[in-house]
Amino acid sequence: MNIIAWLILGAIAGYLAGFLVKGDEGLGVIGHIILGIVGALVGGFLASVLFNVNPVDGAFDISSIVTATLGAVLVVLVVGAVTGSRAGRGVV
Repeated sequence: MNIIAWLILGAIAGYLAGFLVKGDEGLGVIGHIILGIVGALVGGFLASVLFNVNPVDGAFDISSIVTATLGAVLVVLVVGAVTGSRAGRGVV
């Protein structure tokens, strides 16, 4: 996938992560979308390291959405833990 597709995928993943992470860290929809874009990149990197695959070259499918969403949830939890907000306390 190209970078534009990963940005769109990250926006979707960030929106989904906003529903999955318990608590409100005050980021709003735009904040979750930005964290989702970062999370999509983190999820893609972790998938390439852990599973020896290159998700950037793959198709836009359910596995890339899951990878990006898991990365976004991870980033939202880390940001919540670092900032001390309630979002760092768990996933629904």
